[in-house]
Amino acid sequence: MADFTYLLRPKVFEDFVGQPHLAAQGSSLRRLLQNQEMPHAFFYGPPGCGKTTLARIIASELDAPFYEFNATSLKIDQLRKIFSQYENALQKPLIFIDEVHRLAKNQQEVLLPVMENNSCLIIGASTENPYFSLTAAMRSRSMLFELKAHTDEDLRALANRACDREGLSLDEEAMKYLVISSNGDARSMLKLLEFVSVDNKEISLKDLKSLRPYSLNDGTGEASVHYDLISAMIKSIRGSDPDAAVYYLARLIEGGENPAFIARRLVILASEDVGNANPQALTLCTSTMTSVAQIGYPEARIILSQAVIYLSASPKSNSCYNAINQAQEAIREGQILEIPKTIQQNNKDYLYPHNFGGWVDQEYLSKNLHFVEFKPIGYEAKMGEWLQKIRENKGNNERR
Repeated sequence: MADFTYLLRPKVFEDFVGQPHLAAQGSSLRRLLQNQEMPHAFFYGPPGCGKTTLARIIASELDAPFYEFNATSLKIDQLRKIFSQYENALQKPLIFIDEVHRLAKNQQEVLLPVMENNSCLIIGASTENPYFSLTAAMRSRSMLFELKAHTDEDLRALANRACDREGLSLDEEAMKYLVISSNGDARSMLKLLEFVSVDNKEISLKDLKSLRPYSLNDGTGEASVHYDLISAMIKSIRGSDPDAAVYYLARLIEGGENPAFIARRLVILASEDVGNANPQALTLCTSTMTSVAQIGYPEARIILSQAVIYLSASPKSNSCYNAINQAQEAIREGQILEIPKTIQQNNKDYLYPHNFGGWVDQEYLSKNLHFVEFKPIGYEAKMGEWLQKIRENKGNNERR
């Protein structure tokens, strides 16, 4: 059986699909390569967006020996052997490390000397932003490049390329499902096409759904009716219309939507639109997310229905959403306040609220800023009333 991902992997930039900000002629990355000034780099982005392929093309452009590792199985001795081999060589190798966010600190420390003296070119790849897993020393010696999920147009071009090469035929309905259900992941799309074409060159929607019954989508792909349905469900819940919300949920399920994606959207909505008007909503939706991940369809539809109806019938408040937006905006505008000394760590003048019946009047912000507005809705009304009550009684606190 032909390995589509291997056969269709581009070897030059001209055949590379997507990532024009990195791969197009005239991009900063291409200019660095053309000037033989390629820095140590870490690529991050979703699965199947071309990180490994891009590293291989760079190695080819530089005419550099290419060594590929995965951080989960990388041995330090393997690296040292390569370093020793090229210690006095005129040509420096490109060492590619996948899952780079899993590099241990001692592995990163072994890489530092060769990054410093440029005896090897280090390129890493990760589905997570490696900024948070790399040491400051690694970050200061390298550049981070973000790759995006492939667009529907990118995937369609790759699918057509595969069909032309292998003599496959897909009708428009099948092509649309192949592309949209792959969620920007070229590898996943080509693998599905590879296995569905083992004994059939004329591929139908039914053939594709027999191997991929629902979408891999997690909400980051191109806009389509698929996203209009998600939007309609969310807005129906926000508008407290359970019948409409369940209808759009059913449309999503029948359309093959990944239950995990629906559940994640409900968790977000529980905080953004229900919030402290009904704090149990977040707990229920978090349980929903865990449950559908373990159970899957068809039973997951019942769990999702319960969560959708519960959210629709819950009181609504967006005060938490508004508060964090306003607080972040204040910081971006330069409101970087000095922390009052009494609440800095190990300050003996700090007043421990539990010694004063649960609350004591003391300074927490060095400037009077106000972000949180408690709405008179559901449980949030009780929270606002409690805070108002203790503030009205300030000065009456006694040490206990």
